[in-house]
Formats: sequence, C-alpha cells, structure tokens
Amino acid sequence: MDKNRVRDFARNNIVTIMFIILCAICMVFSGYTPSYVMYELFGRLSRNMFIVLSLIIPIVAGMGINFAITTGAMAAQIACLLVLEWGVSGIAGYGLAVLLSLPLSTLFGWLIGRTFNKMKGQEMIGGLVIGYFANGLYQLLFLFIFDNIIPIKNPNLTIKGSKGIANTMDLSKDGGFASALDKIWRLPVHQAAIVFAGVIAVILVIGYLRSHQKNAKKLGIQIAVLAVVAVLLQTAPLKELFSMVTIPMVTFGCVAVLCLFNVVIMRTKLGQRFRAVGQNGTVANASGINVNQVRIIAIIFSTVLAGWGQLIFVQNMGAFQTYGAHGQVGLYAGAAILVGGASVVRATNAQALIGCVLFHLMFILAPAAGKNLFGDAAIGEYFRVFLCYGVIAIALVMHAWSENKRRKKEME
Repeated sequence: MDKNRVRDFARNNIVTIMFIILCAICMVFSGYTPSYVMYELFGRLSRNMFIVLSLIIPIVAGMGINFAITTGAMAAQIACLLVLEWGVSGIAGYGLAVLLSLPLSTLFGWLIGRTFNKMKGQEMIGGLVIGYFANGLYQLLFLFIFDNIIPIKNPNLTIKGSKGIANTMDLSKDGGFASALDKIWRLPVHQAAIVFAGVIAVILVIGYLRSHQKNAKKLGIQIAVLAVVAVLLQTAPLKELFSMVTIPMVTFGCVAVLCLFNVVIMRTKLGQRFRAVGQNGTVANASGINVNQVRIIAIIFSTVLAGWGQLIFVQNMGAFQTYGAHGQVGLYAGAAILVGGASVVRATNAQALIGCVLFHLMFILAPAAGKNLFGDAAIGEYFRVFLCYGVIAIALVMHAWSENKRRKKEME
C-alpha cells in the first residue's frame, strides 16, 4: 500500500520533482551565492505570482489553462498608455490604470467566454489562437489607430519622426507610475515574516470562530507552525540568506489577498458551481446550473485578474516593450502553475505559488549553469525555453493518459 502511494505521488508530481532536481543541479553549477539567488527570486515573484494565480478559477471550472489571459495583459497595457498620456503619476496613476483595465478586460473576458462555449473541450488551443488574433488587433491599435485616428500628445509615447506608439513605454519618467505599488512599504524579510505571520494568524482565528469553534487542534498546529517559521527567520543564518532581500509588502499583500479570494470564492455558491461544472458539465446542467454562464464568469474573473497582474508586473519593471511584453504571459504562467503540480483539471494556490518559485529559480540559474558547464550562457537560455514548452506538453500528455485510464476503468 505504501509503495502504491509513493508511486502515485511520484507519478502525479513528476514535473515538480523533475524541476526540484534540475534547480538543485543548476544551483550547484551556477556559481551564484544563495543570498543573490534569493534576491533575484523574490524580485521575480513579486511581479509574477499574481498572474499565475489568475489561472486557478478556469481550471477549477473545467476549462483548462486559460492561455487567453494574454488579452488581459493587453487591456492593462492599453490602460498604461492612457494613464501616461494623461500624465497621472504615482499611486494615483497606478490606481487609474487598475480602474481603466477593469471594463476592458471584462469585455475581453466576456467575448472569450462566449467563444469558448462554442468550442467546449478545446479551450486551451482556442485560447492560444485567440491570443494570436487579439495580438493582431493590438498591433493595429498601437501602430495605426493611436497617434493617427486617436491623437497622442505625449511625445515620449510616439515613434520619433513617424506615427504610432514607441517600442518601449517608460513608466519611470514624469507622469509614470514605476514602482508605485512596490515602494509604498518595504521591509526586510525577518520583519515581513512577523507581519505576515500575524495577519495569517488573525485570519485563521476568525475562520475558527466563524466555524463555531471547530478544529481547535488544527488551529493550534497552524499557529504554532507560523510562530516557528517567524522565529526561524530571525536567526542569523537565515537573516544572512535573505540579507539582500526587501519585501514590497503591499505587492505581496495583493498576492495574499488573491490567494484568500480564491479560497473564499470556492466556498460560495458561485464557487460550488465552478466545481460542479468542472467535474461534469452534463450533470451540472441537469441540476439547473447555467453551465455556459458559469464558464463565462470564470473566464471574466481570470482575464480581469491577469490584467491587474500585468499592471503589477509593469510597475515593478518600470518599463515594458509595447509590442512584446504581453506575448508570452499565457505560456509562462501556464508552465509555472503546471510545474507546481497542477493539472489541466485541478489547481490550488499552493501549486501556483510552488510552481512560480521553481519556474523562476530555473530562469535565474539555468543561463549561469549553462555558461559554467558548456562555456555558453545561450545553452542555458535555450534549455529553460525548452522546459517551458516541455512542461506544458508533459502535463497535457499526462492528462490524456489519466483520462484514457479512467475511461477504461469505467468501461470495465
């Protein structure tokens, strides 16, 4: 029995295990110090976690990985252009971009959801094609419509000596909102750990009281674990490990709020409908659930959240490529969540966060390891790109294999 459990665990988490091993090997040969790796890792996590978490709801609703979140990123970048044109800077500019992206990404999500309802079972390939189609419209908008039909007065946004929007949008110039969210409140890791542990403990206690004081033992264990983690991060070795890292508290707070949102919404009536539709659309329809409407709502949530995640990304970077920053959003986010052990039919917050950590560790370590092993950093770059697409392929193959196995059992 134990052997069967180990075998099932290894089979269900083969991608995660493979990445852990690869990250360990790359760490050995990269030549980087652990403190530098942590510095780079937390910088990447602060700008990428939110987008990865935006994929969970459609997966639960049985629609697979929403590669069409690319359109949410496009909505965010359109909002950025308008904010820069109007010259609204700082946190006010960031907040305005969030508001502007909401109706755009909601409209895009509604259109995508309606399209997905016409191609049930093929949502992932449909999402990729929709992303390519939307990218063509996006290029038309930024190369021709803006600065030709719609005048753009900010000279920093246009192509010098020609028409259309410049290749790069710089959010660090006057009227921009570079690091608007990140610089509100930053703390060293050991202090941030105390703050987050305290907030999580309060949430756990509130949940305990709302559940009519059940699972007291579980609550005690959870709070004890939080206390141990917070204390360990005050020790000298771990302080040294994270010595270069400062945590943008508001940015990671947004990630924490999204994690909480994903948990809470799954306990609501709407969340139960997401699960019912994801488990069996035919049964859900027979029980009176409007399956098509639920699927559209799931895609709208995902697209809106992806747009906000892209805003977190661009304000952290301080600039972005106008015509290419959104291009790989869907593929990279999809690969990251699969690395964490998620599948195209099941995903959790923990899997999204673990996958984000492992995926970006590989992105940090692979080029340096490739350079030290083979004398060429490009080998590491090719390797990590290969892994990005390879992880998606493996996940799809494993899903098809599991489905075939399940159907054979049902026929027997």
